[in-house]
Amino acid sequence: MVTDAVPTRESEIALRTTDYLRFLVPSAIGAGLMLVPFRFGDTFNIGLGIIADFLHARVGSILPGLATLVIVLSAVATIAMVVVRRRLDTEPLANPILGMFLVGPTILVARVVGAITASMVLFQWGPAWLISDTTGRVILNELIPVIMVIFVVAPLLLPLVTDFGLMEFFGTLCSRIFRPLFTLPGRSSIDAIASWMGSAPVGVLITAQQYELGFYTEREAATIATTFSVVSVAWAFVIIDFVGLSEFFVPYYGAVVLSGTVAAIVMPRIPPLSRKRDVYYEQAGKQLTEALPPGRHLWSWGFELAARRARRAPRALALLQRATFNIYDIWFALLPLIMSIGVAALVVSEYTSIFNWLAVPLVPFLTVLGVPEASAAAPAFLV
Repeated sequence: MVTDAVPTRESEIALRTTDYLRFLVPSAIGAGLMLVPFRFGDTFNIGLGIIADFLHARVGSILPGLATLVIVLSAVATIAMVVVRRRLDTEPLANPILGMFLVGPTILVARVVGAITASMVLFQWGPAWLISDTTGRVILNELIPVIMVIFVVAPLLLPLVTDFGLMEFFGTLCSRIFRPLFTLPGRSSIDAIASWMGSAPVGVLITAQQYELGFYTEREAATIATTFSVVSVAWAFVIIDFVGLSEFFVPYYGAVVLSGTVAAIVMPRIPPLSRKRDVYYEQAGKQLTEALPPGRHLWSWGFELAARRARRAPRALALLQRATFNIYDIWFALLPLIMSIGVAALVVSEYTSIFNWLAVPLVPFLTVLGVPEASAAAPAFLV
């Protein structure tokens, strides 16, 4: 007798020991490399940072030139796509690689300005206020190389945190805290940990990816990226040690954590974040379910969800393809904006009094707090 097979729901398929190991091993490696700071040499760092520093030490000298090439190619490709779209009076074929260059006039101008600025800084041709050590060279020679290296390593390691169940596990455990406090799903706790304990850019990258996969709404993604992506504990220690105040690190970072937590509670409830749409990425739809089944404990349910997520994790080749596209996306879409906007901000800061004027309202507050030379210190809070 032949009967039709009845499709079995994933939740009804028994989990095996290998499923739990598939969750535990990659997640432990990912957490160890991206979320947990530890002392390395004379400072604190995370595994991702150590790998990035190693690569930067080896190839750092060629990165400004490579960055300039990438920024110029991005501008040229964007102009070409605009010309093609206008001449054909139609949209080019849907392709994520080409789609990156289908932008509006504001981004187009920013990319062109970034290309021109990067070229002038690299070849040291142009006015001193644009190519000096305090403006253009800071961005091209110091900031952009660090970003390039971090965003080569981070997309390759990120699946260990996002695709093997760690988000599901912590999301289940933290759902009862994060939803009422921050109006966010529990899985955003990983973004917070990644930013606060690891690296703020990594937290932003996790958030963007989770939004595109259908786990965050527009409002949630914007809230996480703006309220949780603060300076990490490792970098904060580097800065305070650099200025010779390491003995005050605990109260200093404690103040950062306290003020950051209060801001994360308040900001999602007021404009502009409160006016963001609670809709999921159209191409993915809603993929998140936080309901706890009757009779289940948070820990056991989170562990089960994590194991099931790990079982359906993409294969290594698919993860590598996604990581490669993320690197390409960041290099060609983000670097031109950093170059144009970053240099503009530094020029304004160095050669105008705008930040001094904007900082005037802060002076009374800093005076009340007992900050020495409040008038001189106020602009630094904005820059």
